[in-house]
Amino acid sequence: MKKLFLTIVVMLVIGMAKTQVMSAKMEWITIKSANLKCWECKERLMNYLKSENAANMQNGMVDYRFNLLQGEIRIFYHPDRVTADEIRTAMNNAGFDADSTKAEPDSYKKLPPICKRAEDGGGPTKGKPCHIQPY
Repeated sequence: MKKLFLTIVVMLVIGMAKTQVMSAKMEWITIKSANLKCWECKERLMNYLKSENAANMQNGMVDYRFNLLQGEIRIFYHPDRVTADEIRTAMNNAGFDADSTKAEPDSYKKLPPICKRAEDGGGPTKGKPCHIQPY
C-alpha cells in the first residue's frame, strides 16, 4: 500500500513539474520602428511575421497590436518558443527597423516609398494620413 501511495505521489510531482516547464508565462514586447507608419507597412509586416511565425518560430507569437501613429508594434509571445531578439531580427529581415537595429538593406530597398524612413524621403505625405485603413 505504501509503494502504491508513493508511486502516485511521485507521478503527481513529475506531472506538475512538466506542466510548470511547458507553460512558461507569455509576455508582451513593444518594438518601435521608424518606418512603420501606414496601413500598407502594417500589412506587409504582419504578413511577413505570420509566415515567419509558422515556419521558424514554432508559433511563438500569439497576438499583434499596432500603433501606427507612434510607429510601434506590441507582440504577445511565448518566451520559451521565440526570443525578443528573434522577433526583432524577423522585423529587420522584412525591411523594418526594430528598436535600435536597422532593417536589412536588401529588404528595405524592396519596400514601397511610403514605408521608408522619413530621412530617406519616405513616410506619409503631408495632409494625407495613411494610418487609417482605406475603404
